[in-house]
Amino acid sequence: MLWYLFENQEVVQQLVHISGFSVLAFILGMSLTPVLTDFLYKNSLGKSIREHSWDNKESPVYTSHHRHKSGTPTMAGTLFWVTTAILTLLFNLTREETFLPLFFLTTGGVLGAVDDIANIKGWGTIKGLGAKLKLFLQLLIASFGAYWFSVKLDWTQLQIPGGELLGIVSEVELGFWYVPLFLLIVLFVMNAVDITDGLDGLLAGSIIPPFATLTGIAFVQEHYSLAIFLATLIGALTAFLWFNIHPARFFMGATGAFALGSTLAVASFLTDTIVILPIIAFLFFVEGFSSLLQTFAKRVCGRRLLRSAPIHHHFQALGWPESKIVMRFWIISSIASLVGLMIGLVGLS
Repeated sequence: MLWYLFENQEVVQQLVHISGFSVLAFILGMSLTPVLTDFLYKNSLGKSIREHSWDNKESPVYTSHHRHKSGTPTMAGTLFWVTTAILTLLFNLTREETFLPLFFLTTGGVLGAVDDIANIKGWGTIKGLGAKLKLFLQLLIASFGAYWFSVKLDWTQLQIPGGELLGIVSEVELGFWYVPLFLLIVLFVMNAVDITDGLDGLLAGSIIPPFATLTGIAFVQEHYSLAIFLATLIGALTAFLWFNIHPARFFMGATGAFALGSTLAVASFLTDTIVILPIIAFLFFVEGFSSLLQTFAKRVCGRRLLRSAPIHHHFQALGWPESKIVMRFWIISSIASLVGLMIGLVGLS
């Protein structure tokens, strides 16, 4: 492998570019942090701790564990998506590989910022955009991506990594059904990532491994611009995490979570890893389904499956320290992403 790298000068150059952009994004993010922090404090952009869930039901467990964090600056997710957008627009914008993820990163970030402002200002019965309005706006964003893939790129096939090695089909023609699949995945991942942002450092530290996996797969596929884009996001996200670990100086807010979730989903489609995304992003699928199942159980069975949802709040309710939950979730995410990387690379061999 090392011999191949040294023999192939283009590969070496691309590795240098990928690493360089990641480091540059980290440095730029660290440099912008004091400015952003000062802005958030001066404008009193502090998080308002909700007392009700998205369906307007009381959330006593969540409120009791997070009341002391009220007033901590939020919307700091703008740090990594703005940093990534700046570097991409200046040096790495391509129609084929980075336009669409950049579109999702920025539009997701803007939508999340509106939700954050609504939370801070106390708009709405749940202090934020209503669930139906939020879902509708997310659907609009996702619809553009579905149009781009199905019409502009004419992508209607689902790739199955390692299908030939397993003696099964390696791709499935979905035709029209590619569009609803795209919409479903984007909406689910976007919201699953958002609800994971509940503990100091949890989301940022847990989503870096999936992005690293997709970066590696994009690199092997020779989608170098996409790999650079994802590496840039990782570098900027690491700068954010530096200040977000417990006790967090600030929170990313929905502006960061929506940007990350939508980008993760579209990057998976661009790398043809959507079939193994539940492995690569295993933690977020667990978080998302734990919340869905909790809601279903309460409405249909009249009882809770977990003490609190999503599942990281369940462990809080059991008495686990916040730092223990975060570190163990980081480990789970890293292992799952590594398994996903191995499967993805086998599928490319």
